[in-house]
Amino acid sequence: MTKRNIFVKKIKRTPVEEQEIEIVERKGIGHPDSLADGIADAISRALCKAYMDEFGTIYHHNTDQVEIVGGRASVAYGGGQIQDPIYILLSGRSTTRVDKTLVPVNMIAIQAAKDYLSRNMRNLDVNTDVIIDSRIGDSSADLTDVFNRKHETPLANDTSFGVSFAPLSETEDLVYKTEKLMNSDKFKKKFPGSGEDIKVMGLREKNVVTLTVADAMVARYIPDLDHYMNIKESMEEEIIKLATKVTEREVCVMINTADDYTRDSTYLTETGTSAEMGDDGSVGRGNRVNGLITPNRFMSMEAAAGKNPINHVGKIYNLLSLEIAKDIDTSLDGVKEVYVKILSQIGLPIDQPKAADIQLIMDNSNKFSDIKGTCESIADRNLEEVNKISKRFIAGELTTF
Repeated sequence: MTKRNIFVKKIKRTPVEEQEIEIVERKGIGHPDSLADGIADAISRALCKAYMDEFGTIYHHNTDQVEIVGGRASVAYGGGQIQDPIYILLSGRSTTRVDKTLVPVNMIAIQAAKDYLSRNMRNLDVNTDVIIDSRIGDSSADLTDVFNRKHETPLANDTSFGVSFAPLSETEDLVYKTEKLMNSDKFKKKFPGSGEDIKVMGLREKNVVTLTVADAMVARYIPDLDHYMNIKESMEEEIIKLATKVTEREVCVMINTADDYTRDSTYLTETGTSAEMGDDGSVGRGNRVNGLITPNRFMSMEAAAGKNPINHVGKIYNLLSLEIAKDIDTSLDGVKEVYVKILSQIGLPIDQPKAADIQLIMDNSNKFSDIKGTCESIADRNLEEVNKISKRFIAGELTTF
């Protein structure tokens, strides 16, 4: 086998934990951008299953074009009404015919979108609160040709790159876990008035962390302003409890800071998402594949959600770079941070990148020369087993947001 283009080097850069200012964001599952990502991936998984069930193989598709157009709602304490439903446009490209057999791509896509919303949005009625329109067209001939060429390892359908890093900083970990906590079944059972559209913005100034949280509160569970204020206070206390398990730094939590109690102006929704009242969403505008938006780090702007999991490196290399970074971080001592960048070239096997660049920030407990070879071996092994990324994504083990 041809030797892979793997490059490992030590870099001088102030680790994120040692920087004075750190900013981290996570858009929760009910945020319009996250809804677009989730629907796009749900459609891709559904098409993979349909192709496998009918033809025994997966055909070319990219369903990474989902647009959510906000609706209109009238909401007050105790409940509200959807006046104009949320409009969701599904587009992209897919194989719609195999030999003489037509594939009902748009029907599959609409059902997948409905199923995803039903699973994740507790207070949204997919039959009345949304309109789902699918306009997925035929795949382009050139990309289908690259997809269908018979090789043991799929050929890259794009010249693109994936980027990731490990480990998470304390602030990154806290932001991620805060949203996960607030959208957990246990939390929603305790606070049914908490919606799924949760955005957590973390700011660390030296050793003080401020979490600014937006929560699209569900009006039907909140009878009045006093109840609303009490819920907010109780939720803030729950987040502080979580924070004590993640960091010893001082943590301040503020929920729905735009509220103006003197004007009785609060963040209320009917469905638990801001998409019901004019907030729009698109694939690729939210979290990266590690679930976060991290301006202190190297990031890819690739919209990974919805891209096919077989040969689209825009999805595969971002997921793979994260796996390599985590593998190196957990396997080696002396590494403070590891950054992985993988570049493809269209038409080449996805296990043979144009370049795999690994950058290490190290402490003084290990020599670079002692671990360089191990890093190369870890990257090489992950590239050799790159097809596992596809299988794990299709099985729902890996997510892109």
